[in-house]
Amino acid sequence: MHPSRVSLIAGLGNPGLRYSDTRHNAGFWFLDRLQSAERLEFGTVERFKSQTAVWMHDGRQIRVMAPCVFMNRSGQSVAPMARYYRISPEQILVIHDELDLPPGTVRLKCGGGTGGHNGLNDISASLGSRDFIRLRIGIGHPGDAGQVTGYVLSRPPLQERACIGESIDRCLAEISRIVSGDLAGAMQALHTRNAEG
Repeated sequence: MHPSRVSLIAGLGNPGLRYSDTRHNAGFWFLDRLQSAERLEFGTVERFKSQTAVWMHDGRQIRVMAPCVFMNRSGQSVAPMARYYRISPEQILVIHDELDLPPGTVRLKCGGGTGGHNGLNDISASLGSRDFIRLRIGIGHPGDAGQVTGYVLSRPPLQERACIGESIDRCLAEISRIVSGDLAGAMQALHTRNAEG
């Protein structure tokens, strides 16, 4: 496999209607839009505890998954699928909410720390590596660390949700470049837009 090309996309969130509109589910919101744009057909795969689809892109298969486990157990879905299909951490794109970025802002990052994000922590531990790619969707911060749990598990106001939706659309406009391995080009486009916006 080409080491710079993405072979697995994992959008993170919590399962169930109770959480579907909450900030922590920004990764699922991305997958919803990717599904509509590419007409993906998801089905449950018990082996990977996830909803999965195959996206045919530029003549090759890219696995797309939404874990059916709670956020802090995301690695129980991502790692088994990566091992089964022999996908290295560098070929995995994880899409998640990011407290340290305001709504409407996105960042593409390769490896590094997890910023205390429970989903990333579990994926890192399960893979034994932090070298996967992250697409960080800004949701803002409540300003008080003690309020973080309630904040990420609550619904954003309509204006914030609209800003997050617009940022997801910008990510979708760059997703072909990302999965093809042009991370520098995608970063330039996404991060420049962030700075201008």
